[in-house]
Amino acid sequence: MSLWRVLLCILFPPLAVVDKGCGSVLIVFLLTLAGWIPGVLAALIINKK
Repeated sequence: MSLWRVLLCILFPPLAVVDKGCGSVLIVFLLTLAGWIPGVLAALIINKK
């Protein structure tokens, strides 16, 4: 995972997972609405794969 992808995960998590599919974007978006930290963690985990 590149430095730019990590920064994108931290700054705007749903945009960082847009290439992983619609379901991932929806999950990360909802987690980001629930709280910023859960959204960031989910985006980092999804991008790690």
